[in-house]
Amino acid sequence: MASDNSPRVALVTGAGSGIGRAVALALLQNGYRVVLAGRRAEPLNEMAEAAKAAGQQALAVPTDVRDENSVDALFAQTEQHFGRLDVLFNNAGVNAPAVPMDELPVERWKDVIDTNVTGVFLCARAAFGLMRRQNPQGGRIINNGSISAHTPRPFSSPYTASKHAVLGLTKTISLDGREFNIVASQIDIGNALTELSSRMTKGVRQANGTVATEPMMDVQHVAEAVLYMAGLPLSTNVLNMTVMASQMPFVGRG
Repeated sequence: MASDNSPRVALVTGAGSGIGRAVALALLQNGYRVVLAGRRAEPLNEMAEAAKAAGQQALAVPTDVRDENSVDALFAQTEQHFGRLDVLFNNAGVNAPAVPMDELPVERWKDVIDTNVTGVFLCARAAFGLMRRQNPQGGRIINNGSISAHTPRPFSSPYTASKHAVLGLTKTISLDGREFNIVASQIDIGNALTELSSRMTKGVRQANGTVATEPMMDVQHVAEAVLYMAGLPLSTNVLNMTVMASQMPFVGRG
């Protein structure tokens, strides 16, 4: 919790679009002071200006989560501007083309791993350090996993491997954070409708080789789920939550 009666501070990576944007807006609308991080400055600045006009507090910080110096600068600005950090939503991520493994350029593998694994680690590492030294000590790190952290889709080796790694990071952070009142959670999302996932409404390759359209869910339900996780006292944790379109192929996939 914050050290006074001021609103809690949250940081969202990948805040300029999709799930990150929806979560950042939900946090702002529920009284959080929010740091908006992402590669593209324009959407972040637009969100920050809109928040200011609505009487909300937001700080836009263009960031490349793959770069250690960029991440360090993000958390230094967060501490300088707001004095602390209560919640990190570690959301930034990328995917790779759905092609057979031998057709995937190694550069695309590296881009997914650098963003989805190293980026998550760098942000969690910086958040852990800030949460450890601030007063009152502690905070919550929420990692955006995926149902691919548990069950893969066809031709998804980089993304699936990265999300399995995120699951391991979440558990490790949860363990290592105990003595510092730092808790870690993971939300595994399936088929949230955003501008990036709209292609799935036209058909997705299935385990049996066919292509089929899949049910989608409103991204606002993801935002509400993250808001719930973020709002819990540090004595309570949702270690893993799966939120998904009810009839999508996951349970019994394939």
